[in-house]
Amino acid sequence: MSLTDRQQQTYDFLRGYIARHGNAPKLREIADHLGIQSRGTVHRYLGALADAGLIEIEPDRARGIRLTDSDVKRFTLPLVGRIAAGQPIEAIPDQDEIDLSEFFIRPNRFVLKVAGDSMIDDGILDGDMVVVEQASTARDGEIVVALIDNEEATLKHLRRNSDGSVTLVPANRNLSPMRYAASRVQIQGIVVGQFRAYR
Repeated sequence: MSLTDRQQQTYDFLRGYIARHGNAPKLREIADHLGIQSRGTVHRYLGALADAGLIEIEPDRARGIRLTDSDVKRFTLPLVGRIAAGQPIEAIPDQDEIDLSEFFIRPNRFVLKVAGDSMIDDGILDGDMVVVEQASTARDGEIVVALIDNEEATLKHLRRNSDGSVTLVPANRNLSPMRYAASRVQIQGIVVGQFRAYR
């Protein structure tokens, strides 16, 4: 069953929202995203998606929309053994595989592309992708996405100071840590993974 443009927009919004928040949006949020007033129209779009087998609707539950298992895609690569990063050893094949969707994808996670070299001493290079888990707090030493003065987002190690201020510490010996009043810094997420392509 092919979808209309509006049904596809609804479906894409559902997928993105569930990936970011771990649960479904409310009808009002879907309507706001689509720029429409009628929740009845949203109901029709959702009904079409359910008829197509893309979602299941639980009418008696708040946020009772879920993606069907048939729509959950698994991306796997074979795990063929272990290899030392020092002295070379033989990589021994086996039958296991790594499910990349399980490795990276969790509720409330998103990806950012790194621009700049402030984290190079941690092996995070310009152009790398980092997987971030949404969070408003973090432990000292964790790599965080921090929003400064509601304007500039940056990737740095978090350090809390005894006077209540916050220091954002780069992983680059040529750059200096920056100290801010805690009220100026908003934690938006914690880095939980990283990937890059060489070809």
